[in-house]
Amino acid sequence: MGFPRSIVLIAALLGGAVSGLTACSSFPFWSAGKEEDTDIKDEHADWGPAQFYAEAKHAMMDGSYDKAIKLYEKLEARYPFGDYATQAQIDVAFCYYKNNEPESAIAAVDRFIKLNPTEPHVDYAYYLRGLINYNRGIGFIDRWLPTDSSQRDPGSARDAYNDFETLLNKFPNSVYREDARQRAIALRNNLAMYDIHVADYYMRRRAYVAAIRRSAEVVQKYQRTQAIPHALRIMEDAYRQLDMPQMADDIARVYALNYAEGRLSKDEDYERTVMEEVWDFIGFDK
Repeated sequence: MGFPRSIVLIAALLGGAVSGLTACSSFPFWSAGKEEDTDIKDEHADWGPAQFYAEAKHAMMDGSYDKAIKLYEKLEARYPFGDYATQAQIDVAFCYYKNNEPESAIAAVDRFIKLNPTEPHVDYAYYLRGLINYNRGIGFIDRWLPTDSSQRDPGSARDAYNDFETLLNKFPNSVYREDARQRAIALRNNLAMYDIHVADYYMRRRAYVAAIRRSAEVVQKYQRTQAIPHALRIMEDAYRQLDMPQMADDIARVYALNYAEGRLSKDEDYERTVMEEVWDFIGFDK
């Protein structure tokens, strides 16, 4: 008994299709991808670490960060030992940072610090880590127009502050010290003012106890910042709303003793940033 004629026809058609595919495999477009891969591999086959580094740095300086990242990573993969590989580890972190890939940048920085804890310029890695966190979440408008950065999510700001503080404590003679100190001042002021915004929110919600607690934390944690007079005012108002006049009067006396028009009345002054000076000069708050 033979196969039905329909099955024989289907088998013949499938056989022809397979044969056709086999024949098509010899067409140029089927092999183009393989030839292209071969060309890419051959392009870097005889490159030494110096050439890899030179080309990667050239790409980085031109702003071609994707290309630079690939070359730096290929350099380290092929030549994992030596000065070029060490430099590539931190340069690739910078490229990720400039390419708006903060998570990859942080991972690269942490890896560099772990692998090179005694490297002479490891302080730059801590500084770069602070910059990455400092600039997280800052968009075009924030960069070019005066905005209240203290109202943004403080998570990255706290990380950046801790990074800069680590740099200042571990490397007191670092060339990045002064810039890190100025940024730490700005971040500390912003973190303090963020808590003031939260306390003010509690006041508007009539959560007076919560407002007092948050303001008291500001007074304890952020001395010598512009947030302190705001915190005292909120505490005084909250105590009066809670019908606690004695506590409110005590806070008012502290304010009157130390502040005039929201500023320290004694010779010392709170830490001011360059942006605050510009803001006052323009007069946006007046």
